[in-house]
Amino acid sequence: MFSIGLTGGIGSGKTQVADWLAQWGAALIDTDQIAHELTAPAGEAIAPLRRAFGEAAIAADGRLDRAWMRQHAFADPAVRHRLEAVLHPLIDAAVTARAARARGAYLVYVVPLLVESGRWRARVDRICVVDCDPATQVARVRARSGLTPETIERIMSAQASRESRLAVADDVILNDGATDLAALRGRTWACHQAWCRQASRSPDGRAIHD
Repeated sequence: MFSIGLTGGIGSGKTQVADWLAQWGAALIDTDQIAHELTAPAGEAIAPLRRAFGEAAIAADGRLDRAWMRQHAFADPAVRHRLEAVLHPLIDAAVTARAARARGAYLVYVVPLLVESGRWRARVDRICVVDCDPATQVARVRARSGLTPETIERIMSAQASRESRLAVADDVILNDGATDLAALRGRTWACHQAWCRQASRSPDGRAIHD
C-alpha cells in the first residue's frame, strides 16, 4: 500500500490529524498505541521490562509505571536506550503484522520518533510532519497533562529538533498557536486528497485507470 509516515513533536497535534485521516478512509498504525498495549498489564513487554529495570518500573496494577520511566529515561540516556532495546523490536513486529492486514485508501504509520529512529525513510513513500513552534508545544502539553515545564523541556530535548523534522518532510501540516481546528482540518484534508490521488497510481507513476 501507498504509505505515509506521520510524525511531529509532543503537543504538535499529530493525533488529531491521524484521527481525521482514519475517519476519511486511511488505514492507521499508531506505534505509540502499540507501545501502550505492550506495556499494559500482562502486555508482552512487561516481563522483559521487569528484568531490565526491576520491580520499581512496574506499577501496582501490573502495567509499566510511565511516570517512573519518564523520570528516569529522560534524565539518563542509558536508561532510555535500554527501554528502546526492549520495546522497539516488539513494536516493529506488531507494526509488520498489522501492515500485512491493513486495508484502506492508503496506510498511515503514526510514529512520534520517526526522525530519531532513522529507519523510516526507506519504509514509507512520504513523510508528513505536523509542525508547531516549541512554545505552543509546551503550552498544549501543560494544559492536557499537567506536567511541569521542566519535564516537558526534557522530553522535547530527547526528541528531534523542529528543524530536523522539517528537513526530512515531504509534506508539512502547520498547527502553530495561530491555527484553529477548522484550519488544521482543511490543511489535513488537502494532504489526504493529494495522497489519495498518489495512492491510485501504479508504482511507475501512471494512473491505474489510464
